[in-house]
Amino acid sequence: MTASTKQRKEPRLLDVSYETLDAAVQELKDGGLVAFPTETVYGLGADATNSDAVAKIFETKSRPTFNPLIVHVKDAGGAALLAEFNPLAQKLSQKFWPGPLTMVLKRLDASPLSLLVSAGLDTIAIRVPSHPIAQALLENVGVPLAAPSANKSGTVSSTAGMHVASQFRDGIDIIIDGGSCEMGIESTIIDLSGDSATILRHGAITVEEIEAEIGPIKDSNDGDIKAPGMMKSHYAPSIPLRMNVMPEDRLKGEAYLTFGPDAPKKAALTLSKTGDLREAAANLFTMIRALDQPGIRGIAVMPIPGTGIGRAINDRLMRASAPRDEGESQ
Repeated sequence: MTASTKQRKEPRLLDVSYETLDAAVQELKDGGLVAFPTETVYGLGADATNSDAVAKIFETKSRPTFNPLIVHVKDAGGAALLAEFNPLAQKLSQKFWPGPLTMVLKRLDASPLSLLVSAGLDTIAIRVPSHPIAQALLENVGVPLAAPSANKSGTVSSTAGMHVASQFRDGIDIIIDGGSCEMGIESTIIDLSGDSATILRHGAITVEEIEAEIGPIKDSNDGDIKAPGMMKSHYAPSIPLRMNVMPEDRLKGEAYLTFGPDAPKKAALTLSKTGDLREAAANLFTMIRALDQPGIRGIAVMPIPGTGIGRAINDRLMRASAPRDEGESQ
């Protein structure tokens, strides 16, 4: 039976083991989908050289086909077989790979990647994950993996195996349950395909960390979708979310998501009681999911400082609170 004619079945949520890894590798080689943990969020992986498999990602996530996918490779050597590495890319890969940095680079003409991965662009978004399970998959499957976040398009990203299982009733073959993700927020995306470096998505690596290596970088504001996570409405719960809400501005029926030592004691959940932005980033999606429940009118989020990784947190909150008029499936 070919991959295109395989009957859909409920995903198997499997604990980490050699048997699970072998089964996942075989599913990927057969053109199936496997959800797996990374250091950022869970990814929904497929063989990036197999157009049928990549098409399954878009179908299963209800993801617009104009939204490109991130390609995961084992190391910088593997990335250099797919994209043009300029001096800036070489410098950043030496500093931040493996890790939560995605680089948008010019695609090589000889690249074996499916054209669907790039969504019609002449660039690819590529990164080297540091999570040992992701590394083991890449080592054993022997091909690049297209792996956007393992959630329905536009909704809250998954930071635990159970989050993935709760969103998908079919379409995924295996979910590798590697526990909670360390960082809990997606990778930073930087465009290095032009004459200068441009941040496309704030993430787990801060602008300050990148600028310390390569100097000043620009922040994209042209509205073009060049990489994942750039749609205005994204990361959204099923109930309304408001950001920068002071205690006195809460509405009746809203759950209050707070931050810092000065937060009101009567809060539904607190991203970080000590005001640690890294801790807040790691908790963000898990806590939004926990509050996205029947009987709750909406989620009000206390102001979060916009420095360091706080930029990424505020970016996710801004997109989660945006009107859902982009045509994406929720």
